[in-house]
Amino acid sequence: MKLTYIFHSGFALETARAILIFDFWMDPSGVMDGILQRGKPLYVLASHFHEDHFTREIFTWRERAAQGVTYILSKDILRHHRAEKDEADVWLAKGATWADDTITVRALGSTDSGVSWIVEADGRRIFHAGDLNNWYARFLADAVPGQTIYSREFDEEIDPIGHEKQYLGELKDIRKVTDRFDVAMFPVDGRIGNGYTLGGRQFIERFKVGLFVPMHFVASGFESAWRMKEFTDERNIPFWKIAHVGETIEIV
Repeated sequence: MKLTYIFHSGFALETARAILIFDFWMDPSGVMDGILQRGKPLYVLASHFHEDHFTREIFTWRERAAQGVTYILSKDILRHHRAEKDEADVWLAKGATWADDTITVRALGSTDSGVSWIVEADGRRIFHAGDLNNWYARFLADAVPGQTIYSREFDEEIDPIGHEKQYLGELKDIRKVTDRFDVAMFPVDGRIGNGYTLGGRQFIERFKVGLFVPMHFVASGFESAWRMKEFTDERNIPFWKIAHVGETIEIV
């Protein structure tokens, strides 16, 4: 397998028989032109409707790709009127599964919109978190059970303890499916402040991971995501220290 970092949370995973695209947003290094001409079936997954995880540009690939394209989208994209029902081949919500002769896709939960993904292809099990994370970790130190905290950044009252409880509950649901991933793509976003690696740490405490891949770090920079390597090293988990858009790693 070959994994290419496109941008933000967007990746291309090439297997022996297909290419999977996760949460495409932008393509600063222009890798998609080559991918579309690789001559392999293309599976395009989008975890939710947010503009940094879904763009209607993906629908233009149906005409450009050398092989067929299958669109597998979270149902919240449809609910938010970002796409028409007939534009996707598959619409999935949490708990749903879809498969063909090449891949199996399971939609799991998120602590934001949409879903996270478990994909099985060529004997490998892949996880893409979408926006599943412990997003309010930095507020936990000041949190009181049952009370909310006003966040100026988010301009809303938030419940960090309740949010973390939801996050850990989603991880528990995922463990009902599997406790092991060959590759896990997970948010490591320095913008959320102190404790921005907590969600990732809690994830690797609960799952065996063959390769941990950071994502969702564009605004805070590549080096901010490398902070997670200290914790993956403690568990002897290989970490992809992504340094630029368009970078590729071979998964053996």
